[in-house]
Amino acid sequence: MSQTGTAIAEHSTAVTCSVWDIVRHEAADLAGREPTLRPLLSAQIIATQSDAESLASVLVARLSVAGIDTGDLFALFQDVLTRHTAILKAAEADLAAVRTRDPACTTYLHALLNLKGFQALQAHRIAHTLWTEDRPEIASWLANLASLVFGPDIHPAAKIGSSIMLDHGSGIVIGETAVIEDEVSILQNVTLGGTGKETGDRHPKIRHGVMIGAGAKILGNIEVGAFSKVAAGSVVVKPVPAHCTVAGVPATVVRIHRADEIPAETMDQNI
Repeated sequence: MSQTGTAIAEHSTAVTCSVWDIVRHEAADLAGREPTLRPLLSAQIIATQSDAESLASVLVARLSVAGIDTGDLFALFQDVLTRHTAILKAAEADLAAVRTRDPACTTYLHALLNLKGFQALQAHRIAHTLWTEDRPEIASWLANLASLVFGPDIHPAAKIGSSIMLDHGSGIVIGETAVIEDEVSILQNVTLGGTGKETGDRHPKIRHGVMIGAGAKILGNIEVGAFSKVAAGSVVVKPVPAHCTVAGVPATVVRIHRADEIPAETMDQNI
């Protein structure tokens, strides 16, 4: 079966079997084939008692380089994930997004264990929840640790939807007042930043279905309209209409899309 056919079949299976269930099946299969990875897979996925415990175990294993008790960090993560089940649903949608959009990702398990963009995004979801619960110090500490370990630098106050892919993750910067809606794909070295020392609402708003190419810089409190595409290397300093491609320095509209095009899903890098 082709990769596309496999992805469709897995999507259909996920209707009755959650992505987390598929991850456990994939982990059990891999543990049988790779004895070296068996203890890791058992501790982090196969032997866990809940989806929250699985995600917390994977993230804590990556972030345990900090001078803080691993058990305390695990307890913090599991508490947040258990109280806020929407994070797990968003993480599941993120796994599906990566599996569908990245041809190098052959299983959900691969995305969960190996893709730092996905892992950074889930760490952000926990940090953002702590931020909204008026715990800014530990939220900022976690955001900084996640940046050091995974690469993306995401302010804990930034609002990010679900079905998001941070491809590669390296060099991505997302500012404090940035908003990213659902079904967005962002490639490496993208900046959603401000334009200077201004305060208040000063970062971009990325609407549904947008794809942002590698190295693009989007600066200021401007909107990138739904289902648009920012070409690699572009610098965007003015609002982008919906359903179009912008490119250049400074970026200008170079193409109008069909109404049914979803750049975040097609991942077409051509202008």
